[in-house]
Amino acid sequence: MRYLISGGGTGGHIFPAVSIANALKEMDSQAEILFVGALSRMEMQRVPEAGYKIIGLPVRGFNRAQPWKNISVLIDLWRSMRQAKRIVRDFRPDVGVGVGGYASGAAMKVAAKMGVPILLQEQNGFAGVTNKLLKNDAAKICVAYEGMDKFFPAEKIILTGNPVRQNLTSGKRVKSDKRTLLIIGGSLGAKTINDSIAAGLKELAAADINVVWQTGKVYYEQCQKVGKEVGSGDILVRDFLTDMPDRYAQADLVISRAGASSISEICLLGKAAILVPSPNVAEDHQTHNAMALVSKDAAVLVKDCDASKDLVKTALALIKDDQRLKTLSKNAKAMAQTDSARRIAEEVIKLAQEKGKQ
Repeated sequence: MRYLISGGGTGGHIFPAVSIANALKEMDSQAEILFVGALSRMEMQRVPEAGYKIIGLPVRGFNRAQPWKNISVLIDLWRSMRQAKRIVRDFRPDVGVGVGGYASGAAMKVAAKMGVPILLQEQNGFAGVTNKLLKNDAAKICVAYEGMDKFFPAEKIILTGNPVRQNLTSGKRVKSDKRTLLIIGGSLGAKTINDSIAAGLKELAAADINVVWQTGKVYYEQCQKVGKEVGSGDILVRDFLTDMPDRYAQADLVISRAGASSISEICLLGKAAILVPSPNVAEDHQTHNAMALVSKDAAVLVKDCDASKDLVKTALALIKDDQRLKTLSKNAKAMAQTDSARRIAEEVIKLAQEKGKQ
């Protein structure tokens, strides 16, 4: 069987895509998998690192603030559609899998027009623009939250949860006399979180806790400088954490954006968390993601606009509160969807088999 997987732009799209590919390979070692991404986006690096071939399209997002600049965007979209047609014709996929992002829109639209059955995977509680545009072309739509029939046809929806990195539960917790605070702003980093932590780093250093701070590449130098100025051996500053299973295992409290992948990981591992939804995403979908947990007392919300005054204060109070940490952890764990990648892969294979019968 041949599977065409498309999407990307952020880790929130890429991690699920790679997890689905890995699950397909586990279930069918002979499967051929080809990724389609957007040129210059992070999937062009991350997907080959995971061992898969990827072809990049010149597709870009529309400039909503300056619409007159979209002529070149439309030209690149037209070029991408033509290139996607060649890819589908040459690769001859049995099924297309779209996980959201610019490239997914072009690749899946073309594949559907050429008779390839399409499965969409929607990570967020508020559906993304690309997947909403593709809803009529899809045979199945795998979602992470209930109530998604307000975006998609109910008969196509399958509740599977979000795939997470396969090795995530393999982390080892080392005995420590100190609590550990893990700060992750998403794969690209988060300015508000980094600025708030930098401003309160002396307070965190004085609290007798371990702090593991993933800043993202863009913010790393300035955050590292602040860390050196504070000069505490209990504070570790990194641009990107390659040992996330161990870091999660050690964490007593997590500060995170409310991207779909981050929330799925927090629930799967049962971690107490403070969520700071990004305001810079389409239709404020991170707030919708966060509220799904907050409404069930499975996480604490700090609004982006309040983070500078409230984030460090909230973290310091929470990390010392045993009962509150246990409650948040228990409720988050209860919301976890397990084996999501395998369940989605099973649906993909069913579509391939149905196409074969036809």
